[in-house]
Amino acid sequence: MAAGVSGGLLPFLRLLGQLKRVPRTGWVYRNVAKPESVSDHMYRMAMMALVTEDKSLNKDRCVRLALVHDMAECIVGDIAPADNISKEEKHRREEAAMQQLTQLLSEDLRKEIYELWEEYENQCTAEAKFVKQLDQCEMILQAFEYEELENTPGRLQDFYDSTAGKFVHPEILQLVSLINTERNKKLAATSHPHS
Repeated sequence: MAAGVSGGLLPFLRLLGQLKRVPRTGWVYRNVAKPESVSDHMYRMAMMALVTEDKSLNKDRCVRLALVHDMAECIVGDIAPADNISKEEKHRREEAAMQQLTQLLSEDLRKEIYELWEEYENQCTAEAKFVKQLDQCEMILQAFEYEELENTPGRLQDFYDSTAGKFVHPEILQLVSLINTERNKKLAATSHPHS
């Protein structure tokens, strides 16, 4: 953000700020108390990308992909599968929102951010595929935390079910295994409280 700050920067940042106030729809539909925002979700995803040990991935690109992948939701909201909006229509709405958002920036930044979003959407690079798996992994980690906070082990099982077979990256598989091990301990303790 140098001396040549465009007049569109403040409106851009204010639109992005909406992500702090857009709750993740899946949690709202499941009546989770104090559901996380889209911004909360993207922050942890970016941190998950930052701490990857996979040297074959461009870590900086992964962090950037995580930071832009849900940006359009500051305009269109968090469209969930339960909303019964086709993937094509969801993409169309998000694409229009990304064009609207990036139009507020200089040409170089507009191109950079829009291309990152397209890369994630198209799932055509190893980094985009990795970040997509982070998206799903962060969701089940959050589900585990909500079950723990609410003392309702197993209540959010459908979020786990929706990710079955979607993880292939070794680091993510390992993390998912750790989440499942911890969660299964909680489930076992609930079903056998005196053992």
